[in-house]
Amino acid sequence: MYNIQKAVSRLDYAPKLKEIQVTDFQKGLGNFTPQPDKPVSFAALKATLKKAGYTLDAADITVSGKLLNDESGWSLVVGQSGQRFKLTGPNLDQVLSGWKSGVTVDISGDWQTVGMATNVHEVIEPAPRKQTLLRFPGVDRAESPLFINASFNEPLPEPVSVSANKRSAPIRVTSPGLTVYKGGAVTPRFYFVKQHLGSLEVSRQLAELSVSYTPSPRVQLEIEAPFSHTEYDDQRQSGSTTGLGNIIMWGKYRFFRKVKTYGDRQAAFRAGLELPTGSKSAPGQARVNVPAFVRQQLTPINGGLSPHFDLAFSQAGGRFIFGGNAEAIFRTEREGFRMGHEQRFSTDFEYVLPRDPHKPGRELFLILETTFVHRSLGRLNSHEVLGSSSTEYYLAPGLQYAARPQFVIEGSYQFPVVRNTGPLALRTDRNLLLGVRVLF
Repeated sequence: MYNIQKAVSRLDYAPKLKEIQVTDFQKGLGNFTPQPDKPVSFAALKATLKKAGYTLDAADITVSGKLLNDESGWSLVVGQSGQRFKLTGPNLDQVLSGWKSGVTVDISGDWQTVGMATNVHEVIEPAPRKQTLLRFPGVDRAESPLFINASFNEPLPEPVSVSANKRSAPIRVTSPGLTVYKGGAVTPRFYFVKQHLGSLEVSRQLAELSVSYTPSPRVQLEIEAPFSHTEYDDQRQSGSTTGLGNIIMWGKYRFFRKVKTYGDRQAAFRAGLELPTGSKSAPGQARVNVPAFVRQQLTPINGGLSPHFDLAFSQAGGRFIFGGNAEAIFRTEREGFRMGHEQRFSTDFEYVLPRDPHKPGRELFLILETTFVHRSLGRLNSHEVLGSSSTEYYLAPGLQYAARPQFVIEGSYQFPVVRNTGPLALRTDRNLLLGVRVLF
């Protein structure tokens, strides 16, 4: 919904963003009252929505103005903007029967832009008079386009990354959707992770800030900046490390989209570059008595400069949403250390509980995500470390609540179902995620 409002708000004659409404989500209906002193254009509305990924099927307009009958036929002239709407259609004689030129009226009907170049003009085809024509004799009032009601084939908004891009977005699984066209999203997230290896107990608190921007209907740019605090206890000594993690810069290209009722299908390719910005200082053996490769895993990083490649797909229909992605990470060493290269396969299942099935907003998303991760052998001092590989499969039930079109609250709890890890790889017991998404 927010994506539609954002697109319409770019029109010269559009009102404030909050005054643009989507009134029926399933049927794809929206309305707004344009600025009274600005001329309106159906063609401009259609083009603006098309740039944002929407197809305008039709639009009705209600206009207050003075009737004018001249050599070109009947027209309706708006007082404040001076714009002229030509009246046409099979119902015109019946609608205007008994009225004279100069009368102030309201007329509603199908709205179009016709003509080319210097001959472009706006046209209203009124419906039968009993539904569309009211007379206000002797009343001095402002004359302006009163109301525009648009009907469009609606790819669902992405909260946000709005999102994202469908009505909302998965939490841990990559969404092929984009955030708001010529807008974006700010997503702060907090992770609380519990790990262990033998007698070593590890607790991580990770804060991650993601900022995305969508400069076109197909492209999204994003940056992620994590900050980590890790506490460890080997039953003899305890300690902690704190530091910045590796920043990742992403670019996403949505190469496929097919609109469906109350949903759509879409696919995207995403590439990222993980920069060696994180803290690399690991605690010494005097602080925690475990092998050097294990101590390196207590830092906020998994290696150095690392490219990421991701392919994502989703399909939404009715109240059900399914998605998935495949990601490959190729890690390089930093100070002689890196974890193994990773292959990730994730799925996302969502069920939407709308407050009102016909209107967007205040939906509750019931989410179940799965993640399969295979990590090859890591390296230390340029040598492969036997026992550092792992194969794991996780489930993550979650909830997402669209409190407002621009604001989403989310959380999920991830736990292992299959965990086949080597003797030198930390084992994740649980991972709690809490976050919000704010569209702009």
